[in-house]
Amino acid sequence: MTPSATYRLQLQPDFPFAAAEKAVPHLAALGVSHLHLSPVLEAVPGSRHGYDVVDHSRVRAELGGEEGLRSLAAAAREHGLGLVADIVPNHMAAAPRYNRRLWEVLREGPASPHARWFDVDWAAGGDRMLLPVLAGPLGDELGRLAVEGGVLRYGEQEFPLRPGTAELPLPALLDAQHYRLCWWRLARTELNYRRFFTVSELIGVRVEHPEVFDATHGKILELLRDGVLDGLRVDHPDGLADPAAYLDRLHRATGGRWTVVEKILTGDERLPAHWPVAGTTGYDALHRIDGLFTDPAGAAELLDRYREFAGPPGDRGGDWAATVRRSAYRVAAHELAAETAWLTRSAAAVCAADPTLRDHAPWALRTAIRELLVRVPVYRPYVTAGGPAAQGAEDALPQAAVQGAKAVFAVPEEAAAVDVVRDLALGRLGEGEERAAFCARFAQTASALRAKSVEDTAFYRYVPLVSANEVGGDPGRPAVSAAEFHAFAARIARDWPAAGTVLTTHDTKRSADVRARIAVLSQCPRRWASLVAELTAATAVAAPDPQLAWQAWQTAFGCADLPAEELAERLTPALLKAVREAGLFTSWTEPDPAYERAVEDFLAAGPGSASGPARTRIAAFAEALAPHVRAQVLGAALVQLTMPGVPDLYQGSENTYAALVDPDNRRPFRRPEAPDEKHALTAAALGLRRELPEAFGESGTYAPLAARGPAASHLLAFCRSGEAVTAVTRLSLRLAEGGGWRDTVVELPAEGPWQDVLSHAPVREFPGGAVAAGELFAQRPVALLRRARAVRTGVREGSADLG
Repeated sequence: MTPSATYRLQLQPDFPFAAAEKAVPHLAALGVSHLHLSPVLEAVPGSRHGYDVVDHSRVRAELGGEEGLRSLAAAAREHGLGLVADIVPNHMAAAPRYNRRLWEVLREGPASPHARWFDVDWAAGGDRMLLPVLAGPLGDELGRLAVEGGVLRYGEQEFPLRPGTAELPLPALLDAQHYRLCWWRLARTELNYRRFFTVSELIGVRVEHPEVFDATHGKILELLRDGVLDGLRVDHPDGLADPAAYLDRLHRATGGRWTVVEKILTGDERLPAHWPVAGTTGYDALHRIDGLFTDPAGAAELLDRYREFAGPPGDRGGDWAATVRRSAYRVAAHELAAETAWLTRSAAAVCAADPTLRDHAPWALRTAIRELLVRVPVYRPYVTAGGPAAQGAEDALPQAAVQGAKAVFAVPEEAAAVDVVRDLALGRLGEGEERAAFCARFAQTASALRAKSVEDTAFYRYVPLVSANEVGGDPGRPAVSAAEFHAFAARIARDWPAAGTVLTTHDTKRSADVRARIAVLSQCPRRWASLVAELTAATAVAAPDPQLAWQAWQTAFGCADLPAEELAERLTPALLKAVREAGLFTSWTEPDPAYERAVEDFLAAGPGSASGPARTRIAAFAEALAPHVRAQVLGAALVQLTMPGVPDLYQGSENTYAALVDPDNRRPFRRPEAPDEKHALTAAALGLRRELPEAFGESGTYAPLAARGPAASHLLAFCRSGEAVTAVTRLSLRLAEGGGWRDTVVELPAEGPWQDVLSHAPVREFPGGAVAAGELFAQRPVALLRRARAVRTGVREGSADLG
């Protein structure tokens, strides 16, 4: 069964299955069809996210175990709801104390029957697996290592002992193991197992092997067969060796259940058409919706104001393309040094074994790998060694990337290494284990590099308009035209009608409503720049750098609705994370305590202050822009809820919801205490989807509606299957400054009349044909209409009057 709408709940020890069960009546009344659960399998104790799975055969005990999950499913069914679960095929927790499969591999080494579970380059480690778990160099930590109860202990961590080594002196015992304990800093260059991005605590799993797939999916498939689960969200498919083959196997195993993939598409990149999934989880929709409510001219002017204020050079946040490229070089050379070293060894081995490829020096191969990796314009290519060329594979390594990579070589003959690496990465040099391994690992590394250099570095360095710095977004071109949005929505309706759409997730750096508020600044860049100058002058403690100040003031404005004390509590961790991710003055691995103290002092005195001139000025500015923030928030919500696809709501976001980057956005769910205007809109839109399943479902159609008149560019409207019309106001501040709607009209389909779903009494009715925008938006900046012949009287439970 394809969901009509899903609702994401972040399960954790503080919000287990029993708590989710208590929320079922509220969520059923809201109008969703399915609850969307974060990972439910056994994870590291205390985990707040569940992506650190340790046992695929058990439902997580801290959440209530399988009994608790089945009870939740039963309660959901009683209220007409199903369950969708997030699954994590790419990695597990690298915590041997809890991960028994890994424990066995560490005890028995490469001969272990479970050694095929994990991507370990045993040869590179001298038949030992590097474990970067020590707080300092081994010599400094020996005193904290001890053998107790037949295991090796280091603090709270435990490691197995190779049979027959328990009685050896400690130094000899350490050398005799199938693993090597080392200082955590060595992971950057010496690690010999595949991990999740740069997180050494998560080890890659080789689900490409049938026996590994079966073992890691058995419980999930059982829950699907038993009707406990109805569908799946696949986390990070780009980390897999062969995503297409994996998804084919999953599709067959599930019997074709509704499945969406967390695939980040870049620019005009398309999801591979042959993947047997419903579509993406919706970050591509998020970018288009956010872009609709961003003013292109104002965003360009805001960039100029940002450059004047912060003065960043091109490679430090003054230019988007330069920022991305410099960030990619940094990540490839530092955080992913071990991964590029593996690729170099692999390419050298292929060349050494093939007489036609010999005499490419390792340094040339290493340079070619690095230069191509930083130029991959998408997350990864989708190819297999020796297989047919996948559609679009060439776009992952275009000729422009090849030419750019070759340009760094002084000798043209040595630049030929670039062609070799590209052909290996695209699977053109035939089959064989080494070629297949390089092809897969290049793609996996490319996706990790893209995520770390763009999402986790460049997004924190380039900050003229931080609402644009979101997963799947394009901060260099943040605005999206109505024509672009309509083309995207029509394509989703045609090709992926059951794909997910999102605005807020557990991974968004700012919730949708925070982004919507900040995006209003693109309509008043001069006023914002003037306010920042006033705030700077009024704050007793100067920011340690102006770039931080610019994004901190924007973030504070985005959270202006939060209580003062709560803002201070939540702003500081988010901004500290921002400066560490940016890596310009401090970082996670090389922290600068003095700089970070300066950040905290500045935030306490200015953006995060609970009172004082800064707080007063931001509050006044927010009040002045409140009508336009309202238009952005309601407009984005209504577009997501009624456009093609399956809308996914994040916990609490049915109300106006302010959240910053994780862990802030992963706090336990609390039912909104007082339903607000956004809640009423959400309930009305979800109710309409539920009452008109064919109009909004997979067979439904999408048609843009034309607007005419002096303010036509400020109106976006579309019709779903001739039964429902969505109309929203775009860039309302610019609209007001330009004189309002005046004679602007929107062409409603002739098959009317149409009635406003957002008003319950009295019902407003509009005829088919041209309707004045001023009349349509007389009560609010958005409208949701349905054909009058289908209207039912009465107000649904859980709804509220938007008037």
